[in-house]
Amino acid sequence: MENMTAKIFYQSDCNLSLLDGKTIAIIGYGSQGHAHALNLKDSGCDVIVGLYEGSKSWAKAEAQGFKVYTAAEAAKRADIIMILINDEKQAAMYKKDIAPNLEAGNMLMFAHGFAIHFGQIIPPADVDVTMIAPKGPGHTVRSEYQAGKGVPCLVAVEQDATGKAKDLALAYALGIGGARAGVLETTFRTETETDLFGEQAVLCGGVCALMQAGFETLCEAGYDPRNAYFECIHEMKLIVDLIYQSGFEGMRYSISNTAEYGDYITGPKIVTEDTKKAMKKILSDIQDGTFAKDFLLDMSPAGGQAHFRAMRRKAAEHPAEVVGKEVRKLYSWSNEDKLINN
Repeated sequence: MENMTAKIFYQSDCNLSLLDGKTIAIIGYGSQGHAHALNLKDSGCDVIVGLYEGSKSWAKAEAQGFKVYTAAEAAKRADIIMILINDEKQAAMYKKDIAPNLEAGNMLMFAHGFAIHFGQIIPPADVDVTMIAPKGPGHTVRSEYQAGKGVPCLVAVEQDATGKAKDLALAYALGIGGARAGVLETTFRTETETDLFGEQAVLCGGVCALMQAGFETLCEAGYDPRNAYFECIHEMKLIVDLIYQSGFEGMRYSISNTAEYGDYITGPKIVTEDTKKAMKKILSDIQDGTFAKDFLLDMSPAGGQAHFRAMRRKAAEHPAEVVGKEVRKLYSWSNEDKLINN
């Protein structure tokens, strides 16, 4: 494993002029795609967008000032190709559209290591393969850039055919604003394994299950579901924002002594040694490819996303979702930046 002294790069370590004369193709124009493309364009880079024919994003990308091509045509025209479509779609798209149009010395880029690390994409030896992974959603990557700031990124080099892969990747990181905040050096393997673990065990899987279990416990004890929603779900943002700003210590400084005391004595009763054992098993399944295999199988044409869709439907029917829609109407000011209208 890597040691703890991984380097952090800042603006002074990056040279944007390395991108001069190079055409960057952004493949995909979703959350990350639009942010990377717009930020790079605003940084003076030559950016084109690659989409599949009939894509709903085609007109949007053109309206925002980009020349849009099919992924194959964009790859043919580009020196740097950043793939920003769903993990499960990358292998087929790469094989069909990118591979036939790669030239020696091109740089293939990713914002997550999944397809490379799990062998879904195996690039030729004569191209650079790098990663710039912003640690935030696309709309934040964009808004922070516009505010003169940036979202921290990870940088990794899987293959350095030209001898300039890292410098070029760092130039890209500066172009999207990441170097304003800091760019941490890592590897494709470490980024993939830690990212999957974090979102499964903590950020999405762990946190959602914890909030739901708290909500259910209060409802089963006879409390009003709206109270339960406020106390176990709605207020999570307040706590997470405090941790984001000043760590656990700052959060504990900001809450009451009652809450802080309850935090210390109750946390270890909820997240026990058994929870930690389960986390270790989750990490092991990620490291040995079990999760990737199951995910890709479910997402394949043969799997037809049957399990995925069933889980999504079941999750949407949870009582907390029903109550949540009702409660969220109470604070109408939160409608401004909604991602989905509910």
